[in-house]
Parts: sequence; C-alpha cells; structure tokens
Amino acid sequence: MGLVEAWGGNAIGWFFANLIEAFYNLGYAILHPGEWLAWLPFINAPIPDLTVKESLMRFIYYGASVEFFFVVLAIFLVVSIIGFISNRFMWGCVRVLEGMANAIGRFFAWAGLLMVMQQILIIFMQRVFAVSEISMGFGVSFSKDVSWWSEELKLYNAMIVCLCVTYTFVQGGHVRVDLVYSAVSYRTKRLIDMVGSLVFMVPAAILTWLYGWFFLWRHLVVPNPSASDSLDRLITKARALRWNIETIGFSPNGFNAYFLFKLLLVTFTALVMLQAVAFFYRSFLEFKEGPDSEGKYLDKDPLGDATAEKVAEIH
Repeated sequence: MGLVEAWGGNAIGWFFANLIEAFYNLGYAILHPGEWLAWLPFINAPIPDLTVKESLMRFIYYGASVEFFFVVLAIFLVVSIIGFISNRFMWGCVRVLEGMANAIGRFFAWAGLLMVMQQILIIFMQRVFAVSEISMGFGVSFSKDVSWWSEELKLYNAMIVCLCVTYTFVQGGHVRVDLVYSAVSYRTKRLIDMVGSLVFMVPAAILTWLYGWFFLWRHLVVPNPSASDSLDRLITKARALRWNIETIGFSPNGFNAYFLFKLLLVTFTALVMLQAVAFFYRSFLEFKEGPDSEGKYLDKDPLGDATAEKVAEIH
C-alpha cells in the first residue's frame, strides 16, 4: 500500500501506517496462500522449484516480522473492541482460549506418566537383561540404542513444561510472589492482572518468539536465515535453499531429534501469548461485572483433597 513509506517519518505515523496496512496484509495472505504456504507438501523432501523455495523464505521472514506483529495487533484490537461492546462475546473468547489451554495441558500431562514408565523400562531392560538396544512398535518396529531412549526422556519433560504451562496458569498452579496483591481491593487486583498480562506476559512472549523463531529455522534449513536479513536478502538465498533438519545428538547413539525442542519453544510462546489475551479479557470482565463474576466459566480440575483445595483457593 505504501503507507509506511509515506507516513513513516515519525513514530506515530509509522505505527498507524503499519496498523492500517495490517488489514491489507492479512487479506492478501488469506487470498494468496500459495505465496507463503506452497512449501508445506515438501516438508523434509526435495523442494522442486524456486517458487516453492521463495514461499518458504517468505514464511520464515514474515513469521517474525513487523508486518506479522501488526497483523496480530490488529486482530487483537478488533476482537477487543467487539468484546468491550459485548460481554457475551468476550466471555466466549475467554472460554475458547482457556478451554484450548486446558485441553492441550490435560492431554500432554500424560507425558509425565510415559516418562516414568519408559524410565522403568530402561532400567529393567538394561539391568536385568543387559540389552543395548530397545525396540518398540506394533507391526513396524522402532529400534534405538538404550542411550537414545534415555536421552529422549528430556523431550517428555520439555513437552510438560512447554505445553502444560498455560493449563497450569488457568488452574492457578503457578507459584506467585505476593507483596501487595492480597492486601488490595477486588477491583485493584483486576487492574493489576490486566496490566500484568499486557506489560509482562505479552512482551516476554514477543521477545521469546523473536528469538525462538529464527533459532528453530536455523536448525531446519540451509542457508541459515537470520533475524537481520531483509525479505529481498532471504529471497536471494532461496536459490540455494534446502532442508537440513538437525539430527545430531550429544552422544554417538543418543537422542538425535533436538529440533523438536526448538519447535516446542515456539509453541510455548504462542500458548503464553494466547493465555495473556485470555487473562486480560477475564480480568477486564471481572473488573466490569464485579465480584460475582470472579471465576466465572473457570474450568478447574478438582484436587480431591480438602486441604489442597483450600491452599489452591488462597493462592
């Protein structure tokens, strides 16, 4: 559209120009998916032509670009404006976002059980049968060295940390350091929650995303993309682009899919960002509707112990 070039002489003009262009960029991306998603059928496969390579480079660039930031901001502002007008709509957003956090967290929490069972199996097979290799699978056998299975336990731990973080937040399970929160009024608490979600959670998530996005792609493709590369520079690099998914372990026969940890880092950041929005909306609605709305539609798991329930209620 050219608004950024026309209005970008000062910070205010640059901000509003990017915000207006965000609606155009979002519409263009939706109507022209091939320009940034044509690479999907060729994941970890030979990329057939330059057009597909350029689409992947566009995806990498825009995934952590100013344009993407303003598209997300524009969506947030539109949804928030509608929510400020309609409490019912905003409560719907809260229920969807918190429901997604709960569903993902409850599913991947089972990784803790898998981690324990696999550790028991490793000790049993190694100490009792003295085997050097373990095979798993039904129909198709998957065989790896014992050291591979041992190091792979770290992936389960990372899944619990990254994918259950927002579930734990919804359930009120994070440790809090309270200096003034418990001593202030109900509405002041909601104001603190609103400010905290936007001033602390969102910037931390953005910074982690900016680091994690290029950290991920540097271990998936070559030539390595850089955060300092312009779109034109990445398009130029596309001529030599190919998949180079990281498969190097810390030991000769150890776990060799460490790119999954980078993927978990990006996923973690996206979940935290969405939960920050949900927490802001919930805090605003509870501030607006009063104490009777506290915990409204909150889907918390029963702990099954009266003392634990009381402690959770206090915190």
